[in-house]
Amino acid sequence: MRSLKKRIVKWTLITYPIYLVLVWLYLFQWSDFGVPAAYQGTAADPATFMTGRELELSQEYSRYRHFLSLATIPVEWIIYIGVFAFGLSHLFKRFGERLSRFRIVSIPVYVLMLSAFTWFLTFPIDYAYRYLSVRYGISTDTFSGWMRDEMIGFWIGYITMALMITVLYLLIQRFEKRWWLYAWVGLVPFIALMMFIQPVVIDPLYNDFTELKDKQLEEKILALADEAEVPAERVYEVNMSEETNSMNAYVNGIGSTLRIVLWDTTLNKLEDDEVLFIMAHEIGHFVMDHLLWNLIGVLVGSFVGLYIGYRLLKWIFAKWGDRLNVKGMSDIAGLPILYLVLSMLTFIAQPVEMAVSRGAETDADRYAIEMTGDVDAAIGSFQELTVNGLSDVNPPAVIKYLYYGHPTMMERIHMLENYQE
Repeated sequence: MRSLKKRIVKWTLITYPIYLVLVWLYLFQWSDFGVPAAYQGTAADPATFMTGRELELSQEYSRYRHFLSLATIPVEWIIYIGVFAFGLSHLFKRFGERLSRFRIVSIPVYVLMLSAFTWFLTFPIDYAYRYLSVRYGISTDTFSGWMRDEMIGFWIGYITMALMITVLYLLIQRFEKRWWLYAWVGLVPFIALMMFIQPVVIDPLYNDFTELKDKQLEEKILALADEAEVPAERVYEVNMSEETNSMNAYVNGIGSTLRIVLWDTTLNKLEDDEVLFIMAHEIGHFVMDHLLWNLIGVLVGSFVGLYIGYRLLKWIFAKWGDRLNVKGMSDIAGLPILYLVLSMLTFIAQPVEMAVSRGAETDADRYAIEMTGDVDAAIGSFQELTVNGLSDVNPPAVIKYLYYGHPTMMERIHMLENYQE
């Protein structure tokens, strides 16, 4: 174990700085943030709707934010490997077992300690994102308000993860060869439950939701919903202006918890016809069953991921279990290895997920413009979204394929212009 520790430290100190240098060169030297000739002078060209200062800030903010995103990819993996190699995993396990000999108690204690340790190490990264957002005028939240949301997110994440990991390890102990299948079956009602309670239990913990005050606008939105056969009786607005200058709107929930929601920043900065286009886009997701297909995609992906994870973990513990002092897959001390495997599999699948999402967003854009028929309002809404969020209209290819669940703003506006023609 001592030699493993030395190798981890050595290779981390060598490879991670090299990785950071390559990321910096890619974003700041090798990538072109300019506008392709085909888009210059069109409505998709930010120079036609942003000031010179806004363009400068947008490019600066995008480069730094992209650098932070790419730079932090290996951090989580390094933490999991380090927690195991430096003996912290066995320390967490022994502490949980001292508190209770029952796994239903000791496992949540272990998860709490690992979650808190990981949160502490990644806190500077979260703060760096906040610093950038505040510096460039995106975030308007106070530090205390931001920390409150951080704590809420931590405890919601912990409770969810503790429940899932406890059930998972009980299944591994009971069903050595089929635990991954039973775990996947249990995901179906769990995800459905989370979708059901998200709008009415979790979201209100972060912000205040009220009925839309502009009743004339609400009638127009509900008319669109009625035309699309969306079973919504009211529209909600949320006080996001206390936290950000960005804009957003969404439809979430299932059954009786279905909600149409508008950020108050969207209401404050867009004209009614622009808001209606944004809402038609969100309604399009509902009409085209994107929420259902997203759920199916999650279930298919998790089925494949759990099976591959099972095979990889079986091989890892069979080959290195004795050296790692892990008794098998049912040993909670091996949880960082499980996290590491699942995190890497998620990263590998991410470009596929983003590509599917971009296709769905394009379909929703087309639905919205066909529903409203107002191209000028559609283009204006996207331009305003770009300005207020300092969005990167033409990100580098790696950033787009790893992180963009929407087409770029340049692509979206260009599509609208082609529709007009």
